[in-house]
Amino acid sequence: MSAGFSPPIRTPFFYGWVVIAVAFITIGIAVNTRTAFSLLYPPILAEFGWDRGVTAGAFSVGFIASTAAVPFIGMIIDRTGPRYIMSAAALLVAGGLWGVTQISTPIGLYLTIGLLTVGGSIPMTYIGHSMFLPNWFVRKRGLAIGIAFSGVGIFSIFMFPVLQAVIERSGWRTACLALAVIIVGVLIPLNLFLQRGKPENVGLEPDGDIDGKARTPTAKSAPVIVDEEWAARDWTLTSAMRTTRFWWLAGAYFFGLVAWYSVQVHQTRYLIDSGFGQTEAAFALGLVGLTGVVGQIGIGAISDRIGREWAFTLAMAGFVICYATLIAIGHFPSRTLMYLMVGAQGLLGYGLASLFGPIPAEIFAGKRVGTIIGALSIFANLGAGLGPWAFGVVYDKTGSYEPAFVATLMLCFLSIMLIWAAAPRKVRLITTG
Repeated sequence: MSAGFSPPIRTPFFYGWVVIAVAFITIGIAVNTRTAFSLLYPPILAEFGWDRGVTAGAFSVGFIASTAAVPFIGMIIDRTGPRYIMSAAALLVAGGLWGVTQISTPIGLYLTIGLLTVGGSIPMTYIGHSMFLPNWFVRKRGLAIGIAFSGVGIFSIFMFPVLQAVIERSGWRTACLALAVIIVGVLIPLNLFLQRGKPENVGLEPDGDIDGKARTPTAKSAPVIVDEEWAARDWTLTSAMRTTRFWWLAGAYFFGLVAWYSVQVHQTRYLIDSGFGQTEAAFALGLVGLTGVVGQIGIGAISDRIGREWAFTLAMAGFVICYATLIAIGHFPSRTLMYLMVGAQGLLGYGLASLFGPIPAEIFAGKRVGTIIGALSIFANLGAGLGPWAFGVVYDKTGSYEPAFVATLMLCFLSIMLIWAAAPRKVRLITTG
């Protein structure tokens, strides 16, 4: 147990909900800070006149550069918990936001907003939290993580309009400095003093159970073990990588995040190009996050009832609808289509985040699950990084986003096929009672 820290154990209070609350705030601020690149993108293009592929590449560089560090992040969280690495990440992100205000070349953009802000944010975003939040819940794991991740939507609905207003009135540099102050002033103390990685670190058990027994007689059962031999193994990264399931998951996550982050980075610019105003385009980005609250909680809860594969399919179907609608907007721009695109992303697509941790946590359960999720995150990061860059290059070469939209729509179906091949239900089967 941590020195000087004694949460109540045999009371109705379960400290896991403090962990979820801290994650809710941290993810809400950190992910939206990274997503704000979509708002910074137009004024940076306007000021410097760089190619879209070159400018969007800064976002990609951050993800790709952080790829090498992700497995080590998992190892650190497995061994020491998330407190210190979250605080260090906050410093990096804030440093990048300050540094980007001093740039004059694409290299400066890549080193600051790319490497430090986007790359440094990884421990504080979905990937980092997916490495330890599953430790706190077994029953209703998807719902609990969905609640934590829904902070992205709650914060986005006011962060993006406010940031856009600051950009229009005081410039994009002022907006970056304001974000840096919030990150240092809020996220560092919050994580340093309150966040913990495992319930046993503070004398608790998952779900708030006492002595291995459910706290209430009505508590629902955990996922049922189907493959006892598989579930009994003490999985390490090496042994996990020797299985086809690991690689099916890696592929599913790679293509899933290509779909997610490509539209996230280019959506604002595309809507402006299609005739929507800058404020309306910024509102649409925030509305995606707000509807994502429903998506992340809802898809997470659904996955606790019908299984992770079906929930993953629903989430990716959201991106299928999203890209189909984006193609239609290019030919028939209308607010109806814009809001359909927004709803598909948020209500369904954003639910993907609530599944990122539970799926490998149930397939490769054990003391090193954070390390394994970290390795899978390499492929997720590559997808999140390469997708936006590729979209920018396609636009620069063809003058249109449509070829990229069509290709990514097909990749969504491939991601669904791969998650069914990984078949988490054949290791642990989700039951409702």
